[in-house]
Order: sequence, then structure tokens, then C-alpha cells
Amino acid sequence: MAATPVTPTSLIHPSRIPNRWIQLVAGIVAMMAIANLQYAWTLFTKPIQAHLHVSLVAVQWTFTLFVALETWLVPFEGYLVDIIGPRLMLGLGSILVGLGWVGSGYAETINGLYFWYGVGGIGAGVVYGGAIGNALKWFPDRRGLCVGLTAGAFGIGTATTIAPIADMLKVSGYQHTFIVWGIIQGVVVLAASLFLARPPVGWTPPNWKEKAAKIKAKVNTSAVDMTPLQMLRQPSFYVIYVMMVMLAFGGLVVTAQLNPMAASYHVDKVVIAFGMTALVLAITVDRLLNGLTRPFWGWVSDNIGRENAIFISFVLEAIAVYALLQLISRPVWFVALSGLCFFAWGNIFSLFPSITGDLYGNKWATTNYGIVYTAKGVAAGFAGPGAAWLFSKTGSWSKVFWAMIICDLIAAFMALLWLKPLAAKVVRDSEQKAAVPDIVRR
Repeated sequence: MAATPVTPTSLIHPSRIPNRWIQLVAGIVAMMAIANLQYAWTLFTKPIQAHLHVSLVAVQWTFTLFVALETWLVPFEGYLVDIIGPRLMLGLGSILVGLGWVGSGYAETINGLYFWYGVGGIGAGVVYGGAIGNALKWFPDRRGLCVGLTAGAFGIGTATTIAPIADMLKVSGYQHTFIVWGIIQGVVVLAASLFLARPPVGWTPPNWKEKAAKIKAKVNTSAVDMTPLQMLRQPSFYVIYVMMVMLAFGGLVVTAQLNPMAASYHVDKVVIAFGMTALVLAITVDRLLNGLTRPFWGWVSDNIGRENAIFISFVLEAIAVYALLQLISRPVWFVALSGLCFFAWGNIFSLFPSITGDLYGNKWATTNYGIVYTAKGVAAGFAGPGAAWLFSKTGSWSKVFWAMIICDLIAAFMALLWLKPLAAKVVRDSEQKAAVPDIVRR
């Protein structure tokens, strides 16, 4: 890492900033620790229903509130990360993450559950936004891959803990499970936060000029840093946002509703392998593939462009969802095809932060992606109680599946036919703007 002089805006002296690869690992660990708040949720829905004597729709409002608070506050939290750095903010996030599950374990009313799971959502948003923003800033030379590894940890984290959580749920109940794992997750995030720091002002990777030229040949990359307000004036931002809403919807449906879906098609209690039911095995496989897809498609997008990667992966997603609709009642296919859905879906959390950093720059990357990330909160309203309501009205998940397929296909073609030319225009305009000072000096 190149030495950089201390500036008034640097809160941590360069000599105390860990190597960027160490920071990448710390961000990955923090993301793995918060994954259960979203991806293990489906295991808790039925026990909560039974204990609190409420409907599935009422329980799933907890998930919607969690996602809303996890996403809608990220622009503000990201702004604080951009200003004061990730170390302090992720330390605060660790406390909120721990309190979220511990408090949920003690909650005896649905409103109490809403409150405490919402607290966890705020903490998860701080950790998620801070870790992704740090990866965007430290790795402009490997943005898709390293953001994908960081986001992938959020997808894969639950795979490492889903079996012990499921076992504890059976033996000790959901309240005890919330409390124990809330403490574990909070402590892990706090430890990881100590290794994070924002780059010194003016920092660039070694041999950046040569690398930047090669990257621009494959990926639309802006030559200027845009503030959030400047980004909001770009038509490309609104196309990205609408696509993110449509694509987030499908994966969040499966995330929130996998347990109810498995029960509806009578595959939830069928033992498949290693003593695991189809549901637990599916969640394990889903989380693994949901994690692996993010660095994989991030790496692919580094080489073929973000828009092309979005198009290919979400045509595949539409095919996977259609196949799952046809074969969901067969336990082995339920496991395999739900996994394929996550493999094709989870990449939005590497491709969309990467394209945000590409088009709108590094300086305000955490804040800018925080704004884009709120699209996940919009999608959650349709994916949680919305999908549960549609199922309760029709008695079938088929219409929900068809909505997922249509959203995937529309967004895939938007990426290729609409976003790609708009992104090229952003790059051309930024290059003209960056060239103005040189012309004035001459």
C-alpha cells in the first residue's frame, strides 16, 4: 500500500491502517456474522406464529420492517461512513445487531418483535453499507470480484450456521436461539470492525493508471466522483433503481417464504441426506450458492461488463424460477432448483454496487450505493406480506412465481437495451468534464 501523507480529513494515521486485503477479510467476517438476521429468518416464522398466536402475514411484517430499516437508512449511515470512516460505525452496528436478536428473544408481543427486529435491521444496514463501501473504495482495480466477495459473505454466512441454529430451535425454542446467536453475532462484528479504515485522501492502488486503462476497455467507468445529488440527476440512476426493485423482489420472496412454500408442497419434513430435511438442506445449499454467485458474477462482470452480466444471469434466473414452479413438489428438485434460483439472483448485491461505483465514482460510493440499496426495501414490501397475502387469497404460490419470472425478464432486457447506452453516456460526459481543467490550464 502506497504511503500517503496525513491530512486533516484522515481520522486514522496511515501507519495504523491495515493492508487492504486484511480489511477485505474483516469485512467478509462482519458480513457473515449478520447474514442470519435475513437468511435464517424463514426458520423462525412458524415457531413465532405458534408462540405469539398471530397470522403468517403479521409475522412476515417483521421481515419487511427489518429489510426496510436495513435499507432505507443506509444512505444516511453511508454518509456517516464516508465522513468518519467504517471503524466507529461498524462498532455501533455490532451493538445494534446483537440487541436485535437478543431483544427479539425476549419479546412477548408482535409489536415487541417488530421493534427489536427493526433495531437489528438498523445495525445490519450499518454493517452491510460500511463493508460494501469499504470494498468499493479500496478495490477500484478489482471492484466486481472484491465487492462480490464481501456481498457473498452476507449470502453464504447462514450456510455455516443454519444446521446448529435449526438444531437449537428444535431443542431450546426460538427465543433461546435468538438470544444466544444475537450475542455471538454482535461480538464477531465488533471484533471485525477494529480492522477497518477508509483509504487516505488521494490513495490509489499500485500501477493504477495502467490498470484503469484496461478496466475502461471492458467496463463503463466514470472519470469523476459524483455527489449523491449529482447522481440523482442522472437518468441512469433511475433505470438502475427500477431494475434493482424488480430483481430484488424475486430473491426476497424465496428468502422470506421458503419455509411456508416447502410446507405448502409437503416437502419441508422429508429427510434427504445427512439427517437433514429438504427444507434445511435447501436453505444450506441456497445460502452457499447465494454467496458463491456474488464473487463469481462480479468477476464475470469485470471481464464482460456489468450490463451483459445482469442480462445473462437474470434470463437464467427466469428459467430457474419457471423450473422450480413445475417441480417444487419433488424434494430433490426443490433443493436443486431453489439453489439455482439463488445462484442466478444473489449477484445483484455485487453487480449493482459495482456499477454504482463505476458510474458515480469512489468518494461518495458508500452513500451513493446506500441510495440504490433502498430499492431492496421497496421490494421487501411485495416479497414479504405481499406474497403471503397473494398466497392466502389464491391458495397457491403460482402467481407469485409468475410475477418473479416477469420481473426477471423485463429487468434483464432493460440492462442490455436501456442501461448500457445510458451508462456509456455517463462515461462520455464525465470524460468531457474531467478534461475541462486541462484545457483551461493550456
